[in-house]
Amino acid sequence: MNQQLFEKVDQYISNLVAPEDEILKQTIESLDHASMPQISVTATQGKFLQLMLLTCKAKRVLELGTLGAYSTIWMARAIPADGKVITVEFDPHHAQVASENISKAGLSDKIDLRIGKAMDVLNELIAKDEEAFDFIFIDADKPPYAEYFELALKLSHPGTMIICDNVIREGKILDENTTDERVKGVQRFNQLLADHPKVTATIMQTVGAKEYDGMAIAVVN
Repeated sequence: MNQQLFEKVDQYISNLVAPEDEILKQTIESLDHASMPQISVTATQGKFLQLMLLTCKAKRVLELGTLGAYSTIWMARAIPADGKVITVEFDPHHAQVASENISKAGLSDKIDLRIGKAMDVLNELIAKDEEAFDFIFIDADKPPYAEYFELALKLSHPGTMIICDNVIREGKILDENTTDERVKGVQRFNQLLADHPKVTATIMQTVGAKEYDGMAIAVVN
């Protein structure tokens, strides 16, 4: 694998069809300033999320794993003026940085940032009989991915698109004897996805600036 080539091609694609404005660049920079990990989606992946939102005419979006709100901003920009993104972040420090970035982007009215464990927030939304979401992006801690997906289905309607990031883990999912809980989590999730009767799904391998991974894409039947 030629990582340098992948990065150059990723930059080529980004410059061509997914250029970052100052807000997006500052959002990425804010992670370094706040000593946060640089694990946001890439610009090309952000644009991909936008296209998927447009494809399913999404108005209500749920995101698990806000980090600095980079992906959140990409998605919020793709929904109608009266649309809403509910995004969930466990780490209060990350949430504070994300809140500042959302405000700078002028998207505070579109984005509802919830702080807490994704599992707790999902169960709370279900208990409150929250209106179904049109699009769900799961990019949180990996061990409970299967559980997140099952709960997400309860917040979906036929046609809802669910995308889950980081499900190939640089090919480590092929290791049946892994002791890495993140890898084991996505292995369980990938098998669940393959067997699940309520969705039509596939997994796409991804390469680029963030090396080798993959995204699961599911549509609720």
